[in-house]
Amino acid sequence: MLRVEGLHAGYGASQILFGIDLQISEGEAVTLLGRNGMGKTTTIKALFGLIPSTGGRVLVDGADLTHAAPHVLAQSGLGLVPEGRQVFPTLTVEENLRATARPGGHWNLARIYDLFPRLHERRRNMGTQLSGGEQQMLAIGRALMTNPRLIVLDEATEGLAPLIRADIWACLRRIKDEGHAILVIDKNVDALSALADRHIVIEKGRVVWQGSSAQLMANPDVKDRFLHV
Repeated sequence: MLRVEGLHAGYGASQILFGIDLQISEGEAVTLLGRNGMGKTTTIKALFGLIPSTGGRVLVDGADLTHAAPHVLAQSGLGLVPEGRQVFPTLTVEENLRATARPGGHWNLARIYDLFPRLHERRRNMGTQLSGGEQQMLAIGRALMTNPRLIVLDEATEGLAPLIRADIWACLRRIKDEGHAILVIDKNVDALSALADRHIVIEKGRVVWQGSSAQLMANPDVKDRFLHV
């Protein structure tokens, strides 16, 4: 479904990515791992056209969308849960969800409220009146309302309490079980290993390792070299 080939990108004169390759098939869960500052979020921004790429290609179903606008990527079936959540603060929970709704697909308000009952309870509250965990639920629900085939989460559980993190992982498992592809960035390697089919490790803007959860668990050297601070 998604293929990224030799992606280069950065900020001004500072190059961050040096030929990133990755691919994701329908229904597959893939992680993007690495220490802070290694290029994970930059990869997501370049993938979604939020910063310009300076080399390589982004292909969705074989169509070259390398320099497409973000809304074109969304229309192609990619949904983003950005780092920092970025909910609309002056809209209610329900207005946040309706703002991105793409009708006629699998996800609608009823299904989002079934996935996140807390959002139904808080549906009339403004975005600024939610806890961090509730905002993350809302950001995931908002992305799902675009009815994507691939949902991308940048720092899925950063800063959340352990019980809320467990809820988010359970919801991601359910989303995967319903056939959606997932690309996720997070620091919780154990939780990611339970969810993901494959892992891609980035170091200084380059892919340095790829493999399954079993292979990652069997190679503590990979975690020691590229993931631990």
